[in-house]
Amino acid sequence: MKVALVHYWLVGMRGGEKVLETFCDIFPDADIFTLVAEPHKLSAKLRRHRLTTSFLQKIGGRRHYQKMLPLMPYALEALDLTAYDLVISSEAGPAKGVITRPDALHVCYCHSPMRYIWDLYPQYRAEAGLFTRIVLSLFAPRLRQWDVTTSHRVDRFIANSAYVAKRIEKFYRREATVIHPPVEVGRFKITKGPKDYYLCAGQITPYKKIELAVAACTRMNLPLVVIGEGASARLKQSAGPTVRFLGAVSDAQMEAYFSGCRALLYPGVEDFGIVPLEVMASGRPVIAFGRGGALETVVEGRTGLFFHEQSVEALMAALARFEKEAHLFFPAEIRAHALRFEPHRFERELRRFLAGLPGIAMTAEPATAQTIKLTA
Repeated sequence: MKVALVHYWLVGMRGGEKVLETFCDIFPDADIFTLVAEPHKLSAKLRRHRLTTSFLQKIGGRRHYQKMLPLMPYALEALDLTAYDLVISSEAGPAKGVITRPDALHVCYCHSPMRYIWDLYPQYRAEAGLFTRIVLSLFAPRLRQWDVTTSHRVDRFIANSAYVAKRIEKFYRREATVIHPPVEVGRFKITKGPKDYYLCAGQITPYKKIELAVAACTRMNLPLVVIGEGASARLKQSAGPTVRFLGAVSDAQMEAYFSGCRALLYPGVEDFGIVPLEVMASGRPVIAFGRGGALETVVEGRTGLFFHEQSVEALMAALARFEKEAHLFFPAEIRAHALRFEPHRFERELRRFLAGLPGIAMTAEPATAQTIKLTA
């Protein structure tokens, strides 16, 4: 059985690419298709597979792919997948829009329906420049129509969280099986360092609401470390003397900050959220806004606390509560919870799902011994 793996774009190694690596483990002979790629930024595991890019690669897509959203449907539909019996698309940008043979099976692992044309469209449009606002206004309605239409090209959906499954049902009117993505929790550890600061970590984008954490810690005179690129001059100017912006740091530095913080502040709404689990794998709790994927990873009172209004005042109340109850959180218990999301669990659940699909017979053996075929 010939297998094709379709990923939205391959320009670095983040959570979506880790999912793709697991698909590569299960299907070591699969070919990879993507809109654009930067091969030198990919892992050796991905580079071992035959990689095909779309025509966007030839017209500057490697550097400007985010500006080519209106062209992406054409680029995806131009990819030739007629030789493949099983197509697995990895969707966060558009990926499921590829055209397969009528008798081929198409499974979509959906990290997220495209936020920028669905639920976060007003926010993205409001914060974009004039040219981008015009382009979004012109093309977003057509892209939504295309996105819904292409959802019917998928035979089975997998969602990376129950929150994403609800969005798939809302936008596409399709059901999805939830399989949480793999998290490399094993590389994090508990240390006996001072826990004298709060932490925000990850790419700083508007929907993450980092400004709430900055404002809350400034007003309460609490130390906060912000790790990640994208902090605006306006955000930095709003911060008090207890807030430090470190920008990008090395993996070793990141691990040290994770294990050394009092708690992670997580005021945004994520589809799943890898960082909270990495911090919990370091034995540290999470103070999160009670919506989205955090509800599936953080356990109230055991591995963290929730606040239920996305405001500075609500976060300040949660911080005040944590300051009184910090002694009730136990690093070993927090880490044990995070270890439930380790990569082997993801591969086991994924194999069981694929083995249960009509028309497919596959073993549950490790990838090196795995066989798969189409049954009559």
